[in-house]
Amino acid sequence: MEKLIENKIALVTGASRGLGKNEALRLAEFGSDVILTYRSKKEEAENVVAEIEAKGQKAAALPLDVAQTASFDEFFAALGAVLQEKWGREDFDFLVNNAGIDSYGMIAEISEEAVDNLYNVHFKGTFFFTQKALPHLADGGRIINTSTGLARFTLPGYAAYASMKGGIEVFTRYLAKELGQRGITANVVAPGAIETDFTAPAFNANPQVKEIIASQTALGRVGLPDDIGGVVAFLCTEQARWINAQRIEASGGMFL
Repeated sequence: MEKLIENKIALVTGASRGLGKNEALRLAEFGSDVILTYRSKKEEAENVVAEIEAKGQKAAALPLDVAQTASFDEFFAALGAVLQEKWGREDFDFLVNNAGIDSYGMIAEISEEAVDNLYNVHFKGTFFFTQKALPHLADGGRIINTSTGLARFTLPGYAAYASMKGGIEVFTRYLAKELGQRGITANVVAPGAIETDFTAPAFNANPQVKEIIASQTALGRVGLPDDIGGVVAFLCTEQARWINAQRIEASGGMFL
């Protein structure tokens, strides 16, 4: 595969498995080096590092819990040490905010704790992690945030989750506006229903859900991680330099 990205470093959160893993691997195939984060799956993260290195790119993995904002200074100190040791650099080029959790609950029943957890990971965590990352992000870099098709269409039980992602979509536009003078673009990728270990509990509990989703998707199936990683990698290429402040839904045409 032609290397569309050269001499760049991507930081991908939550990349030990699922969508984040696929995004990290696709970025490596495009030619980018990758630093990935994991919360608890250290061995899985190290396996992803090995896969990236097998593709001819440099990689490293660091622990991170995006819900713990007090840990961010320590994380970026560790990141700085890794950048200097492995790349001889003080900055990186692409920030991919992927880390997330799932929580299903009808508005009349969902707990305050569940909403707080979603907020801490998906909005507050992303907001302040990005804030802390800005001094380390190279001018001319890229920020790619993760939303969801559920911010456009509605499925009962995902009001809290989708609301956090709606906030991220607004946040992304403000990032684009405020960072434009540094040549940094900010976009958001909104996957539709994707079959990963993230969604497995919902699909396993309700096997008919996959069939319903497939019937309501123009391309006739549920999405796979491979359907998303390449979109994120493309947004980091020079060919995507004029795409800014955009919401790109990759859902196969759900609920059109």
